[in-house]
This record gives sequence, C-alpha cells and structure tokens, in this order.
Amino acid sequence: MPRLLALFPLNLVVFPGEKLNLHIFEPRYRQLVHDCVETGVTFGIPPYLNDGVSELGTEMRLVGIDKQYENGEMDIRTKAVGVFRIREFHRQAPGKLYAAGTVEDIADDPDQDAALKTRITEYVQQLYTALGLRKLFVELPPTYRIYDVAHNLGLTTEQEYQLLATTSELERQEIVLEHLENILPVIMETERLKDRARLNGHFKNLTPPNF
Repeated sequence: MPRLLALFPLNLVVFPGEKLNLHIFEPRYRQLVHDCVETGVTFGIPPYLNDGVSELGTEMRLVGIDKQYENGEMDIRTKAVGVFRIREFHRQAPGKLYAAGTVEDIADDPDQDAALKTRITEYVQQLYTALGLRKLFVELPPTYRIYDVAHNLGLTTEQEYQLLATTSELERQEIVLEHLENILPVIMETERLKDRARLNGHFKNLTPPNF
C-alpha cells in the first residue's frame, strides 16, 4: 500500500542492512531527526543523481544520536531497512520543512546461487590482493549478500543504483560477477606495470635460462 515517507535525498546509494553515520546541519533535517526521536518515524534516502531525485530509495531507521552541538547540529547513526519506489514527490511534507514522497515498498527475492557466490568470493579476494589490501579483506560469513560487499568493489554510483534497482539476489550476483570479470584483468595488469616501473633503474637479480 502507498504511504507517505519523509525523504532525505543524498548523493549516494545506501543498501539494505547498511549502517550509515550522518552529520545533520540543515534545519529541515534537524527537524526530521527530532520527528524520528519523538514519533519513531523512518525516512528515505533516494540517491540524488543526474541533477534529480531518483525514483528508488532506501528506508532508514534512526538508531541513535551520538552528539548534539550547541548550534543544533547532530551526529546520528542510522540503519537501512528496505527499498522503496517513489510514486509522487513532495518538496515539503505537510507542515514540515523536509521533503516527502508517496512510496511503495519493493519486495526482494533473497534466493542466491551458491556456485556464483563462491566465484564472487574468490574474485573479491583476488581484487584485494592485487590492490595490496589483502589485510583489509575480512572473511565473509556464508550468509553474506551482495549488498554487504557492493561498496567495496569499485562500482560507480550509477552501478550501485543499478544493484539497488534489482529485485533478486541472483540478479545482483550476476551483475557483480560480470563487473569483477571485467575489472580484474585491468587492475592486475595495472599493478604488474607498476611493479615493472618500480624496478626501472634498480639492479636486477635474474636467473638466466639454461640452454
């Protein structure tokens, strides 16, 4: 059923399950946070892309306020709970400073392909190794979703929005697998060239072929 949801457009994509820390300084969004505290309402973050508010967004729940400043600004913690589609955008919610939208929730199919997950996990490990970030790679639980790793795969904001627009985990797996298969060879070759450049001018200890 359509419902009215407060909106906080931002220049980023938030995935369901993601925890997001925000610094709130504009009066309209300070008002929004106060409403979240007083009534427990949620709000949506639709990505602001191509000079406009996107049709899809992520519903957020306020988890806590870490700090309140004397000038009214705040540091807050939030968590994403689901994806919605905006049917009608309102520049101001009734009687409020902030925007709102008439939205509908989007159902998601969580089924995934185990074989694809194995390949994706291997590719992510190769990506981090090639970039010298192997120590930063955290072993993922068997139940991890694409949403849990999507921000760390070198996707553009537009590509992340494409993931948000999919309605099944299997489709997201296919998108990410194709992305990794495309970028991994490029990254690995770039890192190889960097290694060769570092050797220029240095004495090389090479073993000649035996013939």
